[in-house]
Amino acid sequence: MVKLIHTLADHDDDVNCCAFSSSLLATCSLDKTIRLYSLSDFTEVPYSPLKFHTYAVHCCCFSPSGHILASCSTDGTTVLWDVQNGQILAVMEQPSGSPVRVCRFSPDSTCLVSGASDGTVVLWNAQSYKLHRCASVKDGSLVACAFSPPGNLFVTGSSCGDLTVWDDKMRCLHNEKAHDLGITCCDFSSQPVPGGEEGLQFFQLASCGQDCQIKIWVISFIHILGFELKYKSTLTGHCAPVLACAFSHDGQMLVSGSVDKSVIVYDTNTENILHTLTQHTRYVTTCAFAPNILLLATGSMDKTVKIWQFEKETLCQAKIPDQPKQFTENWSEDDVSNWLCTEGLEDLVDIFKMNNIDGRELLNLTKESLADDLKIESLGLRSKVLRKIEELRTKVKTLSSEIPDEFICPITRELMKDPVIASGTAAVAAAKSLLSCLTLQPHRRQPIRLPCPWDSPDGYSYEKEAMENWISKKKRTSPMTNLVLSSMILTPNRTLKMAINRWLSETHQK
Repeated sequence: MVKLIHTLADHDDDVNCCAFSSSLLATCSLDKTIRLYSLSDFTEVPYSPLKFHTYAVHCCCFSPSGHILASCSTDGTTVLWDVQNGQILAVMEQPSGSPVRVCRFSPDSTCLVSGASDGTVVLWNAQSYKLHRCASVKDGSLVACAFSPPGNLFVTGSSCGDLTVWDDKMRCLHNEKAHDLGITCCDFSSQPVPGGEEGLQFFQLASCGQDCQIKIWVISFIHILGFELKYKSTLTGHCAPVLACAFSHDGQMLVSGSVDKSVIVYDTNTENILHTLTQHTRYVTTCAFAPNILLLATGSMDKTVKIWQFEKETLCQAKIPDQPKQFTENWSEDDVSNWLCTEGLEDLVDIFKMNNIDGRELLNLTKESLADDLKIESLGLRSKVLRKIEELRTKVKTLSSEIPDEFICPITRELMKDPVIASGTAAVAAAKSLLSCLTLQPHRRQPIRLPCPWDSPDGYSYEKEAMENWISKKKRTSPMTNLVLSSMILTPNRTLKMAINRWLSETHQK
């Protein structure tokens, strides 16, 4: 069941967009303002509304970390705000000065895309606030954008109906006529489609448009070779143009808002309609799920934002994603929520979310912090949580002692998440060699020395961040051989990453 729990009516004009972080809700409007609300009680934060834009604010979005809010406007600017105090961090002007209709952060928060009415799309450096690259579509205004979960490409949607796929160097990889009368919104599911082939990742993309349709696409990411975009299906239910769509964080639901004033929630597995919400009195222009999927926000031209709550059974009885296939200390806040549900502790999801408990924080919880910081009054409930956490700690110690040495970064001595090969000229030979080593010597306990047939003096694999830090300190030598590196290029070791993920998956199943 879904119930309306709150209506926000602070804007003086149409609500254009709403977005969640783990603790805040942001809304923006034709009234030129952005408003921020606390998720604990939906009161407006003291420094809200945020005022700078001189014309309508079309879009707002949080960085993945939740520390920065971006907003864009008809005034041709994209503004970055510090969500802790509402201060402006940067004002980035669209090169053409055209109205900016959409903005989105990359999954790693390093980049921000802004799309404008003249069809220009700009990739900004979100750290330096400087323009990185710029391109444009052939026809129409850019009104929609979504980054793929791996972050290696993004999709834009235009008012002429085209979906365009771009890589991180702003090269146009693909163009698809998706909606005859124009696209209005698009969104990626953050969860991969289960059952993908070895070496492939499949993600669902939803697009909606003026043709009253919602279309589901499947994008397959093929290691080294690229990607493929395929049409999957069309969802029905609306009788007027669909203005917004968004996936829930676990990928199990898709919500849409329409000119017919209704909000429809779909089950993404069966594509059946789960709920139809009809409390708005004018066009529904925006919709967004909170990270923990318990809350849904919808905004409308009736100047209101409505907050809907899914009963906890919706979260825990729906198909819950498998517990994350990585070490507990690397779990996100949502991974912790999934774990709570699987352990019968779903009543604590909201408490853990509000206190930003991720995997590392979870492992450090004590009986004192459960009582004093999380305010869990029941002694029996605290004891149960501590028992479950102790089981996790024991498992972490066991797994850590069993990690194959070839999966450990020689610099950090920790399990690699994003392995790279130093000196990229031997990357292909190295990858093939590694695959052979892992196939023929699965229990090898020494770091694998990858044979490099020509100019690479290194050949070892390292955690990307650790090696980048090594190089940034002006060390041009190999951490393992102390020989001078012939190149500073770091080549992703996809084969090793696949092997690590496969090992994590098999370990998790045990």
